[in-house]
Amino acid sequence: MKSILYSICIWFGTLALALTAWGEQVQGTTSAKSKAKARGAASVQHARTGGATVRSAAAARTQGSVSAARFHPRTSATVRERGVANVRTSRVRTRNEVAINRERNLRVNRAGSFNRERSAAVARERNVTINRQRNAAFNRGRNLAMVREQNVARNARVTNNWQGARFSGRSYAAFRNYHRQWHDRGWWRSRYSQIVFVSGGWWYWDAGYWYPAWGYASGAYYPYDGPIYGYNDLAPNQVIVNVQAQLQRDGYYSGPIDGVLGPMTRRAIAAFQADHGLAITSAIDEPTLASLGLA
Repeated sequence: MKSILYSICIWFGTLALALTAWGEQVQGTTSAKSKAKARGAASVQHARTGGATVRSAAAARTQGSVSAARFHPRTSATVRERGVANVRTSRVRTRNEVAINRERNLRVNRAGSFNRERSAAVARERNVTINRQRNAAFNRGRNLAMVREQNVARNARVTNNWQGARFSGRSYAAFRNYHRQWHDRGWWRSRYSQIVFVSGGWWYWDAGYWYPAWGYASGAYYPYDGPIYGYNDLAPNQVIVNVQAQLQRDGYYSGPIDGVLGPMTRRAIAAFQADHGLAITSAIDEPTLASLGLA
């Protein structure tokens, strides 16, 4: 009896083991099928979504990598070094630009200084040339006047004697007939209505000429004793001024324009008269004024 029970227990144990193994096999097959189905569904879903899941996963990995790199100590140090390098590069560029601008400004200033100096040199040279020409012209005129005055001193001496054939004719009648008269103020006033005081002496007007009024006042001074032809109601000193100025323009006179008919002015008049074929009166007569273009 015991052996029968023992056999039955062994048989049931073996059956139980067989059933257990068969169940595990069936469960394993089911699990493999489920996994295969899941993979197929995932593949279909991946095909439908165009790989969105993969991209999402890649984005997640990239973001994670970036986040990790952002806070990574070595990466932060690299960024700082790059920033420092950029700042240094910017400073170097700024210094270079400043140097370039300074050099450009120096060149511009040098060019401006050179142009100014060249302009000043040109202006100085032009002024020197102009002054040289003016001085040369003035010296030529003065030398010509001196030569003519010397010629007059040798060949056409100043004369106070107007007698002779050279002074014939109406134009020289006042000179031929002139002689000095001494009278007091009353006498002169009673005979001549126009009497003026010029160049230290008194002069009276008569028939187109000015004459010295000797004795009119004590201390009167007459550098020239003789007639002076007048025109346009000008006083004798103004007539002399006009003659001096014209003789100077013509190169005969280099003295002062003072309205005094002194020796230098009379020599210039004599030189002009000699060059123009006039009678040498050494005085202001009508033919001489006409030749000078004044009357």
